[in-house]
This record gives sequence, structure tokens and C-alpha cells, in this order.
Amino acid sequence: MIKQSKDNVFNMLVIVAALGYFVDIYDLLLFLVERRDSLKEILGATASNDEIQRVGKQLLNWQMGGMLIGGIFWGILGDKKGRLSVLFGSILLYSIANIANGFVQSVPQYAILRFISGFGLAGELGAGITLVSETMSKEKRGIGTMIVATIGVFGAVVAGFMGNVIENWRYSFS
Repeated sequence: MIKQSKDNVFNMLVIVAALGYFVDIYDLLLFLVERRDSLKEILGATASNDEIQRVGKQLLNWQMGGMLIGGIFWGILGDKKGRLSVLFGSILLYSIANIANGFVQSVPQYAILRFISGFGLAGELGAGITLVSETMSKEKRGIGTMIVATIGVFGAVVAGFMGNVIENWRYSFS
């Protein structure tokens, strides 16, 4: 179990939840930033912009479907097995799926990994915020959840930065 104090807003649980949420947002936005380049490579040079947009929407739907099912799954699992195990399990699952996105060679592979990524993403925030709220004093839990949310939003900033700085979209995912 992670040792932490009810009065310390920078305890280990808040940091883990915040970094997990950072990677959540990073993954969600990175896909949007890199979607066009990745699909141009996977579909080939002859793919039209309409086809790239259509397939991109399908992949986003796969991810959102994974998040919908994952939210239910991780919520039930968190109640039965504990939120801490859900927190780490979901982070591990979507991290592996996110890295594997950099190695896809086809749209079906991409769809499966976006689904798995969404499935994993759905568990982290719920478990993390619930753990922070349940373990911190009522005077500090608002600050703890604000830290999680603020650090999480920086994931969007880094995803945008990575999309602009890194030439090959595959490297952004790994």
C-alpha cells in the first residue's frame, strides 16, 4: 500500500494519480494530433483525405467504446478488488497499448489497440480521484483533486508539443 498522509497534498497517491491522468490526457490528445500522419502511412499514399477522416473517426469510436466498457469494468473491479490495484492495472494496460500504437501496421491493429487503450484509460481517473478523495482530509481533498486535474491537463500540452517536435509519429507513442 502507498504510504501517505491525510494532510499532505503532495503525497504519493496524489502524485501517482496525477501522473496517471497526465498520461491519460497525453494519450487521448496524441492520437488526435498524430491521427492524420499515422493513417496516411498505414493507408498508403493513395488514401484520400475523406478516407483518412472516415477511418480516423472509426478509430476514435473504437477508443470511446473501450472507454465506455472500461469505465463499467474498472468501476466494478475497483469496488471488488480495491481502487489501488485498479489504478495501477489500468495505467499498465493503457501504457502498454499506447506504446504498441507506435508499431501498428494496419487499421484493424490500430482499432484493437485504440480500444484497449480506451479500456485502460477509463479506469485510471475514476480510481485515482476516488482514492485521493477517500484518503485525504475533507479540508485538503479539493486541493488534491485540483493537483491531479492540473497535472493531467499538462498531458495535452506535451502531446501537442510531441506532435510538433517529433518527425515520425511512431516515436510519439513510445
